[in-house]
Amino acid sequence: MDLEPDRQIDHQRRIATLAAEIDQARARGERIGLRKSTSNLFRHRSETGKHFIDVRGFSRVLAIDPQRMTADVEGMITYEALVDETLKFGLLPAVVPQLKTITVGGAVSGLGIESSSFKFGLVHETIEEMEILLGDGRLVTCSCRENPDLFYGFPNSYGTLGYALRLTVRLIPAKPFVHLTHTRFSDPQSYFARVAERADSAVDYLDGTIFSRDEMYLTEGEFVDQVSSVSDYTYMDIYYKSIQRKSEDWLTAKDYIWRWDTDWFWCSKHFYVQKPAVRRFAKWGLNSATYQRIMRWSYKLMPDSGGTESVIQDVDIPIEHASQFFDFLLSEIGITPVWMCPFKTRHSNRHWDLSPLREGLHVNFGFWDVIPSTHEKGHFNRKIERKTRELGGAKGLYSSAWYDEAEFWSIYDQPRYKQLKQTYDPQGVFPDLYSKCVRRH
Repeated sequence: MDLEPDRQIDHQRRIATLAAEIDQARARGERIGLRKSTSNLFRHRSETGKHFIDVRGFSRVLAIDPQRMTADVEGMITYEALVDETLKFGLLPAVVPQLKTITVGGAVSGLGIESSSFKFGLVHETIEEMEILLGDGRLVTCSCRENPDLFYGFPNSYGTLGYALRLTVRLIPAKPFVHLTHTRFSDPQSYFARVAERADSAVDYLDGTIFSRDEMYLTEGEFVDQVSSVSDYTYMDIYYKSIQRKSEDWLTAKDYIWRWDTDWFWCSKHFYVQKPAVRRFAKWGLNSATYQRIMRWSYKLMPDSGGTESVIQDVDIPIEHASQFFDFLLSEIGITPVWMCPFKTRHSNRHWDLSPLREGLHVNFGFWDVIPSTHEKGHFNRKIERKTRELGGAKGLYSSAWYDEAEFWSIYDQPRYKQLKQTYDPQGVFPDLYSKCVRRH
């Protein structure tokens, strides 16, 4: 794909500036961090002794090729901006993570997911090529054919090998509307059996919502050309509450993609904006970007509230063990609602080095809340990590992690990671994966 000449020149110019800045910071012995407009990380990050390079400008679509159905984009572009551009061509990224503020580069380095992942896998499995800025200022292009060790080692690396400044994203055809069906189940065994069955179907989207042990829904979405009316969950009506009321629904394609963003799934309840009187005057703030800003302010003002534990987790479990994790989650953690998203991961060419997931169908359980606790700090999060590992699953590293170092490296293949570090960050400009995702500074 040929980039537009002016954008290509500007892209290369800004990369050269970043490379020089990294080189200067490295000469001073400083660690490198990113200054960017959005972040979906939910863990403490020390900023002491870091030099932050400003990558906020790397946020554009460089080119869209409707024939090849690909988009060439800069790494810090949000999915909101990318979707706005691709829909002009009747196209969407194959997998669009659920929040508008997630960036394409961030979704690859952190294993993004959504309701088309049962067909296309996780976000990194829909990327054809990447341009990675390394800690020594080099720019390396990688794909399954060119520098494949970096291509297969970059997903889940969380910026510890380099930063994705350009990516080629696979697109799919989209129609103007999405028809939804919400099917209720009262038995977990039947529920996950149907998930496995529908994961081999021709529907376009598949996810679910769990409200209690005997109330769970499987939502199927299919593109359609015409509808008589559409629902609107961007203001007074709340999407997740509609699931319990409607067996069918229709949304525009754009509103379907962002159906979870308005209320941050259901977490907007913590900010009282689900109350109609508040909601009526807060339309401007009904989005994930607002909620994230509020949370980060609260972390700074009240880093440890005491008597509670923050449990913000996405856990991936093999389908055959999904019912077991479901029972554990509701019995021993007690958070509802829960988002359920099936996905298939494939190792057709080779394994993704830093993903501990085996090939096949998995279920992602997303649950996010603050729960009462009289235990030591991290008690419930540690229980979740132990159960996840016992069932052959893995958890997202975007949130707080409590592994000790030996356990962490037994999960994330330390020998292979060391090889990648030695090849692409031999001087240790970036922290290692354990230091970045677990160690508390």
